[in-house]
Amino acid sequence: MAEGIFSAKIKGLGLEKAIQSDSAGTSDYHIGELMDERTLRCAQRNGVGIQHRGRQVHLTDFRDFTYIIAMDSSNHQNLEQLKLQSRFPNKEIFLMRDFAAGDTGLSVPDPYYGGEEDFEKVYQILDAALDGLINHLRVAHPQIFAG
Repeated sequence: MAEGIFSAKIKGLGLEKAIQSDSAGTSDYHIGELMDERTLRCAQRNGVGIQHRGRQVHLTDFRDFTYIIAMDSSNHQNLEQLKLQSRFPNKEIFLMRDFAAGDTGLSVPDPYYGGEEDFEKVYQILDAALDGLINHLRVAHPQIFAG
């Protein structure tokens, strides 16, 4: 869901050629699978279209992406371990909610065992955090937003 929301925001800013993103899991449970139907419904209710199949984080992701962002502390720890195997041991890994004011260090809750309202709550958390990420990018990489 985070990648879909982010892509929609970037496209809305006309920056889809300058900023690329992808989503990947740290485990191999859902490789090639479509996302949960409740995620799709929630995104659609909020005007976000998502087309994504699950993939696993690859060591080249540490080379190919400027930012590696984990949704929760467990995935953050897994990514820290993977990072040590990459050629980029100094790459900083962020938690998604670090970009939302007042949420630093918090995990994005997993709505899987909840209902539609839990998916909506996660959508709202991600929406705010991704606005914060875009503001962070605007300050850290002003040349991308210059035009």
